[in-house]
Amino acid sequence: MLQPPPIVLSFAANDPSGGAGIQADMLTIASMGCHPLSIVTAITIQDTTGVEDVMPLDSEWVVDQARAILEDMPIHAFKIGLLGSVEIIAAIAEVVSDYPHIPLVMDPVLTSGRGDELANEEMIDAMRELLLPQVTILTPNSLEARHLAQQENDNESRLDLNTCAQRLLRMGCEYVLITGTHENTAQVRNTLFASSGIVRTDEWERLDHTYHGSGCTLASAIAASLANGLSIDESVIEAQDYTWHALQAGFRPGMGQYIPNRLFWVKDEDDIEEDEGIVIEKPEN
Repeated sequence: MLQPPPIVLSFAANDPSGGAGIQADMLTIASMGCHPLSIVTAITIQDTTGVEDVMPLDSEWVVDQARAILEDMPIHAFKIGLLGSVEIIAAIAEVVSDYPHIPLVMDPVLTSGRGDELANEEMIDAMRELLLPQVTILTPNSLEARHLAQQENDNESRLDLNTCAQRLLRMGCEYVLITGTHENTAQVRNTLFASSGIVRTDEWERLDHTYHGSGCTLASAIAASLANGLSIDESVIEAQDYTWHALQAGFRPGMGQYIPNRLFWVKDEDDIEEDEGIVIEKPEN
């Protein structure tokens, strides 16, 4: 009998556009050679231009989905995306606490690409208290990192990203990867932090378009890489490379943002440009 592929379980919302959410996770995880499992947390009304509404599922339904599949299959990594309610956050935190040996990758979805609010302050507090202490690697963009790390009397827009990372690490995360798409830099700079400081900084060519589902893609790719047995450092490199190429090959099926092409590697090699966009810097030991 053939050995089954590594299995990644994703908690995320349904996205009917296929750009983000559970659909993005499934495509990415499968594309990276793993078997994807999907636990739906919410139903959304959205397209490539933005999110119109979110209907969280009953938290017991989320728990029952997860418990059923976790009793049936061995899981190699968890990935968490849009959650929908405080009750769902608490429910998922309880489920994953039973599997502390399994890597947990969390993409803290706070807003849509258009800026639609997807997590209120009560939910953000619940994330900080219940989920972050269990997270192996958190993957916020710079805006999300500042919001999650903000303290009373802070000027959020001026928060230094190093400070944000250290605060998030003190909340319990093992690693924090802050992505720099929203920063005013010539190249996109992504930085991986641990309690000891900066682990690595990677710079990527800034692409021309905006994308629906880039954060979902990166976090799912990290989870799949961890499930495949790579280290955190190796997983972050592999996932960034995969995500950058998926974005480079992205397409615009509607009237809004581009969608990453998570099956870019299916194209003929002649159709894929060589990657000359990465500069990797590692701190001196």
